[in-house]
Formats: sequence, C-alpha cells, structure tokens
Amino acid sequence: MADLLYELLSPPSGDPSSRPAPDPSSLEYLTSLSSQPLTALETTEPQALAQTSHGLLLSIQALSKKSHKQVIESATHHSTLRTSLPALAASTADLRHSIPKLDHEAVRFSTNYSKSSESDVLLRRKKALLLSRNVERLVDVLELPNLLSTAISTAPVNYSSALDLNGHIRRLHSLYPDSPLVTSIAAQADEAMRTMAANLIQSLKSPGLKLAASLRTISWLRRVLPDLEAAGTSKGHDSQERVLGALFLVCRLATLVNMLDALEPLRDLADQEKARQKAIGSGNAWSGGQQTERYLKRYIEIFREQSFAIVSMFRSIFPPAAPTGNGDESADDPLKQQDALEPMPAALATFPLHLVDMLLETLRLYLPTVKDQASRDSLLTQVLYCAGSLGRLGGDFGLFLASLDLGPEAEEEWVEVVKRHRALAGRLESIVGDQKK
Repeated sequence: MADLLYELLSPPSGDPSSRPAPDPSSLEYLTSLSSQPLTALETTEPQALAQTSHGLLLSIQALSKKSHKQVIESATHHSTLRTSLPALAASTADLRHSIPKLDHEAVRFSTNYSKSSESDVLLRRKKALLLSRNVERLVDVLELPNLLSTAISTAPVNYSSALDLNGHIRRLHSLYPDSPLVTSIAAQADEAMRTMAANLIQSLKSPGLKLAASLRTISWLRRVLPDLEAAGTSKGHDSQERVLGALFLVCRLATLVNMLDALEPLRDLADQEKARQKAIGSGNAWSGGQQTERYLKRYIEIFREQSFAIVSMFRSIFPPAAPTGNGDESADDPLKQQDALEPMPAALATFPLHLVDMLLETLRLYLPTVKDQASRDSLLTQVLYCAGSLGRLGGDFGLFLASLDLGPEAEEEWVEVVKRHRALAGRLESIVGDQKK
C-alpha cells in the first residue's frame, strides 16, 4: 500500500527506470498513514504535521541565531572548494611526477657519500672530525716548544726538564716523520736546544767556574750534542768526547784571555816604561821597571791559578781511557780507517804548550824592562812556582825558561834562582816525606 501511494504522489517521469529509489522515511510515513482511519487523517494528522513543522521552524531559528557565524564560515569555505580541489589535484600530480627524480637523487647521494666511497668531501669531513676529537692532544703538542723555551729561559734554568721535553719531541718526530706539524715543532725544538747549548757554553766561560758545575754542564752537553748533529753525520763516543774536551779548553782559554786582558791598565803602564827605556838607550843607567813588575806579578799569578784549574778540571771531567791491550784497535774500526789522519792527538796534549807560549812571550817582552835584581829574582821564583804547579799535572815547563833571553848579566842570577828554588823544593819534599812517615 505504501508503495502505491508513493508512486501516486511522486511526480510523473517519462522513463520509469530513471525514477529515484523510494525514500525509507517517506515509505514509513505512508505506511503509518495507511494504518490510520479516515477520521484521524482529517482531524488529528494536520494538527500533528503543523506542530512538527512549527517545532522544526523554531529549531532552525534557534540554530541560525546561535551558530550563524559558523554557518557563514562553513559556506565561505565550501565556496573555495571549487578552486582548492583542482589545485590540490595539480600539486598531487606534480608530487607523483617528482617521486622518481627524488628517488634517483637519493640513490646518487647514498652512492657518492657512503662509507666505502673515497669522496673529497667525506675525507675533509673525516679529517675535521678527527681534529675535533684530538684537539686537546694537538694543543698539548703545540705547547711543547713554549714549555721547552720556558724551561730554558727561567732562572734557575731547568736543564733536566728541557732535555726530557726535547727527547719527547724527538720521539714524536721519529714516529711521525711526514707530519708537517711535528716537523715544525721539531724545528722549533732544535732552535731552543741551540740556544740552550749556547747558554751552556757561555756558562763554561764563567770566571768562577767550579768542578761540580763544570761536571754538570759537560754532562748536559753530552746529552745535547747528539741532537745538534746533522742527520747522517753522527760521530762515535770518542769523537764526541774529543769535541767536548776541545770545547771546554777553548772556553776556559777565552776566560783566561779575558782575565789577562783586564790587566790592560797595568800593561799600558808597562809599555810606557818600556818606551822610556828605549828612549834612554842601553848605554845609560835604567832604574825603572816598577810598573812592569806589578804587571808581570799579577799576570803570572792569574796564569798560575787559571792554568792549574783548567788542566785539573779537564783531567777530572775527561779521564784518560784505560788501555785495552790491543795495539792495533783501529784496524777493526771502519770510521778510523776512512780518515788517514786518525788518531788525532788529545786536546790536552797540545793545550799546555799553548799556555806556556803565552807566558813565555809575555816574559820575553816585558821581563827585560825590570832591572832591579830583587824584583827579577822574585818574578823568576814566581815563574818557577808556576812551572811546578803545572808539573804536578804533567805540564812542567821549567826547561823552557832556559830559552828566555834576559841578557848576559842575568844568566848568573837566573842560575842562582834555580838553585835556590830546587833547594827549597827539596827541603819541602823531605819535610812532607817525614810527616807521612
């Protein structure tokens, strides 16, 4: 019944197949109408429909009053869907077309910058990361030259710490010979060690140098010298000892020369007396020579003290090597076979001769100016004591004094001075021998 009523109430349509499907709510209402009596349709049903319509109208009015803004905004948004949906479809199409290109670029990036690839960018990045992880170690290494310079320049100088730091830098250079940083630090360390060696050599020229200080200085130079030698020119222990011995003698000789040069005021007065003696001539009597005597006394005193100290300290620092019992020990040494001039004489073998030449030259130049016999005897006795002082170390030069040309009138007094000196030396030896017994 409801279907028939729905077909009767529906608007006519030319094509029955094009009619829309029945509305379930409409069918339900028509079913309820068919089940009611006719009187109810005429009386109560219109009133119910009117009440329902009025209620719906009130609900719509309340909703429009309460939510009119939301409704307006919703209508505005719905009006933009006509343009937004086509734009979204176009963007989606572009994204769909870009996905293959993005995939290709991702594959290319993963291929170029994978861990197994050798990209320059990755290598630089690895180096930067390695530098970042080891920055504290690098700072410690970069501070080594400053620490070395500080250890050398502080007072008192900490030579032991400086040598330990230099040894550490040498080990780093041997482990990383191709590193520019380590090479630069090693070059700075070499410069600092040269400064240290210069300071040690300067300390050997100190006028008041003692045996303990000289032993320490030479021991430090023994550790410094191998580092200062150029690569491929390393020398043996004997050659190094000869170099250090010669260096010690040269430094002490420079100190002796400086101390003797400090007598320049007295030497100038002695030169003036010598000039006056020449001006007077040998035929006239000469009673001067006091200033020359003062100069020679002070000269011989300094020479005796310093020459004995130099030779004795050298023998203590560089003791002679014990004989090995092999007369041809150089036959098995390839270094000695290369040099036809080997073996060279020890530095101490010729050094006393140089000292004696200095003294004899001064005596030949100034001693003839002293004409007073007592003064000459005193000077000659002082020279004999100086010869005896060096003689205790194997450098007696008493026989060389016979070569002094003091004039024919001074030969006899020279003989007497030598006799008195030998007699006095003999008495002293006998006294010492009696005390030992």
